[in-house]
Amino acid sequence: MTMASKNFDCSGVIPACLLPLHDDLSIDEASYRKHLRDVAAVRGVAAITVNGHASEVSSCTFEEQEMLLDVAAAEIGDRMPLVNGVYADSAGEAVRIARMSEDKGASALLVFPSNVFILGSRPEMILDHYKRIADATDLPLIIFQFPSTTPLSYSHDVLARLIEEVPSVRAMKDGCGDPVRHEMTIRELQSNTRPFHVLSTHSAWILPSLVSGCNGLLSGAGSTIADLHVALYEAVKADELAQARKVAERIYPTTHAFYGPPGVDMHNRMKEAQVLLGRLPSAAVRPPLQKLSQSEINRIQTALQAAGIENEGAMRLAS
Repeated sequence: MTMASKNFDCSGVIPACLLPLHDDLSIDEASYRKHLRDVAAVRGVAAITVNGHASEVSSCTFEEQEMLLDVAAAEIGDRMPLVNGVYADSAGEAVRIARMSEDKGASALLVFPSNVFILGSRPEMILDHYKRIADATDLPLIIFQFPSTTPLSYSHDVLARLIEEVPSVRAMKDGCGDPVRHEMTIRELQSNTRPFHVLSTHSAWILPSLVSGCNGLLSGAGSTIADLHVALYEAVKADELAQARKVAERIYPTTHAFYGPPGVDMHNRMKEAQVLLGRLPSAAVRPPLQKLSQSEINRIQTALQAAGIENEGAMRLAS
């Protein structure tokens, strides 16, 4: 484990990287390495998340997830902590991924809810799931809180018990989608005494979310606008509201481009943005995701221009 990893406290700006694919839907390792370098090079980024929603983890085999973390550790792990997703329906598979993650050099784990909970769950099921993962690894755990409108969301009481009963729980990626619940979580559960950080993933309303007092953000949009996320987070932490609002103005067009309905296409749109910006060669996605229409791609391009985000190739020619 590197010194950077040892000092990682699960706070700050944590972009979630995308998964470049060839047109035959195999992993494009060379482009993946470039993407990791691009995001890790942004000043102010605290860590990088791999094997999350943004990298289409649901379509990746265990062996592919292992390879992707292995490559990330080799490419940027010497200077950047890595948060690895634990996406599994069974506790046994979650434990397997957790152990692999520690072996491959991850610094923390982002624990997804089991899709088994889509039909409802009891608190003891959720607690047991986390305790089994915690028993299998010394890595800090980051809760992934899903929208409160879904059965995969955890109640406030369950979150409080997770923090109390699982000491390695250090943060939460809060995607509850409810500003009232979000602020209550920050005010009542975030603490520096026994460090527990609320990381916003409310990218559709990121400025008010951060102003509520989050100690960071963990978002797939960071794959494409990590510099703007850093600028916004730093301005809010410095109580520079006027500057924060200026940055938020730039982010706003991308918010509409990335996070419109259907939500399942958000990372698909970010891939198209990467191609438009000259950062990746292909926006291929694995089914059931599908290629976006040309009209939607045009809309993304307009949003990038409105945000003042420049094409890499054009920038090289200009220099």
